[in-house]
Amino acid sequence: MATTDHIRNGIIENLMMISNKDYLMALLQLVKNSSLDNETIKLTKEQVVMLNLSEKDIKDGKLISQSQLDKSDLKWLKEL
Repeated sequence: MATTDHIRNGIIENLMMISNKDYLMALLQLVKNSSLDNETIKLTKEQVVMLNLSEKDIKDGKLISQSQLDKSDLKWLKEL
């Protein structure tokens, strides 16, 4: 059986692939309307490392705009 972390990470991976704004807004409402426990979520070592790397990238100015990312993705997809 999958652990909570695996399930959550699987959901996040799938969410990252959704580009339909209406669908995402509906999911956001669903999440906002659900009752959440005040449970503290513990991050894995890997998640902490990824967050720290992301923060370092932000501090170092290693960012690209969404439109640049979209163009890069389209180029990559056309090469498949």
